[in-house]
Amino acid sequence: MIVILKNGCTAEDIDYISIKIKEMGYTPHIIEGIEKAVIGAVGNEKNQERLKSLITVPCVEKILPVLQPYKLASRTTKNEDSIVKVERIMIGGGNFVIIGGPCSVESLNQTMAAARAVKKSGGHLLRGGAYKPRTSPYSFQGLEEEGLKILKTAKKATDLPVVTELLSDHNTDLVASYADIIQIGARNMQNFALLRAAGQSKVPVILKRGMASTLEELLMSAEYILSEGNYDVILCERGIRTFEKAYRNTLDLAAVPTLKKMSHLPVIVDPSHGTGRRDLILPMSKAAIAAGADGLIIEVHPEPEKAYSDGPQSLTPDEFSEFMEEIKPFIEASGKKMSLR
Repeated sequence: MIVILKNGCTAEDIDYISIKIKEMGYTPHIIEGIEKAVIGAVGNEKNQERLKSLITVPCVEKILPVLQPYKLASRTTKNEDSIVKVERIMIGGGNFVIIGGPCSVESLNQTMAAARAVKKSGGHLLRGGAYKPRTSPYSFQGLEEEGLKILKTAKKATDLPVVTELLSDHNTDLVASYADIIQIGARNMQNFALLRAAGQSKVPVILKRGMASTLEELLMSAEYILSEGNYDVILCERGIRTFEKAYRNTLDLAAVPTLKKMSHLPVIVDPSHGTGRRDLILPMSKAAIAAGADGLIIEVHPEPEKAYSDGPQSLTPDEFSEFMEEIKPFIEASGKKMSLR
């Protein structure tokens, strides 16, 4: 259920209603809208009749059921687009962001070269994996904490906030101490202990769609994070597995406008993983912008031919610079603007 408040409700009013919701056995989630505040009441649906009694509270406008299983992520709960703020950067709500960097943090020199290229060309955030989930146990698994320290050095030099992946709930605190955005990868989309840990960290989260997951399953995974009180969640379409072998994955761009109708959360697209092909990144990025994406996550490596992982889908610094110039007219035509850096 959602409790929609009237204009002019005070903080004391909201606290009072939240206490009443708790007394009824529900968990209140306060969602601030542009015009009105909404309190989501999450819990056992058998007691909904008790919640309806809150309509007698003077500052309550109406109480509505949320029919979707993803209560907090639903567009019903919050009609306005959510904006995730990372330092001075805004993601969503008409703001467009570019996240760039290598798949894996391999060395200080490699990461610094990529970070400087992303910064120089107008990117907003630096991505890089210190912990890597790999199909083969013999593949490069990442530099772990050393990689996090390298990312911190790169941030200090370029002032780019850092996006890095969290693989285990056991090292959430460590990763959260370095990351400005935690990434939950496709393989971990339904690792529920990990999702709860990311929610408890209160660090913004990029949640990637699983390789064989429906959009409802993606939103239910987002719900785990939101239900822990972390409302800064960004959804990421990164391609799904189909029978097609011409490219690594099938980038499902129909997911972007569909998710926008289903949820208020920002949606970004990863054409690097979505195609696995350097030559497809630009056209699919243009298509993603046209579909309504709030941002792109692009792999950039100073020497893709020497990359420890995903070299064929990484842009060189020069290619990334050209890429940024090519997409600017499409962002403008879409009605969005580049977020401030």
